[in-house]
Amino acid sequence: MVDPKLYSLVKVHESGSFVAAAKQLSVTQPAVSQHVKALEGELNVRIFERTNGKLVLTKQGEMVVRCAKRMIGLENALKNELENSVTNVEHLTIGITHTAESNPIAEALAKYCAEQRGISIKIITDTISNLYERLRSYELDIAIVEGRINDAGIRYLMLDTDYLVLAVSPNHPFAGRSMVTLGELKRERMILRLPTSGTTNLFVAHLESNNMSISDFNVILEVDNAATIKDLVRRDFGVSILPRSVCLDELKKSKISVVPVENLSMMREVNIAYRSDFSQLELLKNIIRSYNETVKIYM
Repeated sequence: MVDPKLYSLVKVHESGSFVAAAKQLSVTQPAVSQHVKALEGELNVRIFERTNGKLVLTKQGEMVVRCAKRMIGLENALKNELENSVTNVEHLTIGITHTAESNPIAEALAKYCAEQRGISIKIITDTISNLYERLRSYELDIAIVEGRINDAGIRYLMLDTDYLVLAVSPNHPFAGRSMVTLGELKRERMILRLPTSGTTNLFVAHLESNNMSISDFNVILEVDNAATIKDLVRRDFGVSILPRSVCLDELKKSKISVVPVENLSMMREVNIAYRSDFSQLELLKNIIRSYNETVKIYM
């Protein structure tokens, strides 16, 4: 099976230190150091360098860690398949973005598990770039992501289409409006997702297509969690740009109002991404069916 030295390497990379990796692996720090040193000798490469007191992967080190993760992921995938064959329970690990935590996707997956015998789902939340990396390394079976990337090893089934809207408190003057202009939006206090999020990147891209910059707007707060943003908007601390799907529950309960922004048609696909060797396509179609049934509740 997978060489224990690879587990040590991955833990050092993830934790950022030999000491932390040793603690997580319940071994001594010299043992972890020896594992990494032995790998460097076997492969004739230098894996880590120290920069300003921090461990940093070399270019070759990045390649080694990427392959190590893939090998560990394949071993875990094999163990899961063998366990599934004995227990007759299908274990599925699904990655979703932080945005998806607040839309009907999690509810649809719970609904699917409740209705289907022999299905167990683990949901992992991460950034979209990390989800793709974890999908490639077999840490995930599938990932639910916004948009698509050009990668021959990854395929997609479209789950839904979504679009970004301006979310405001029901007491805000914009509530009930048919449209808000960018000029009006400039005067508002804005609470946005982090700059690394797909939501903010899409908003910024559309601003740039209108010869505008995010710096033209009064961004008072950046928050990673969509649920926190919605709570702040509901309490009128500011307005936000969010996917409409994230606001479905609040819209149904009249806790938030959403308004289109003039000249910004911020549409995007929501897709199920899977590796080309993933064979359970019928299962994915059942998840899509469960999602569609869940979304109808909010309509």
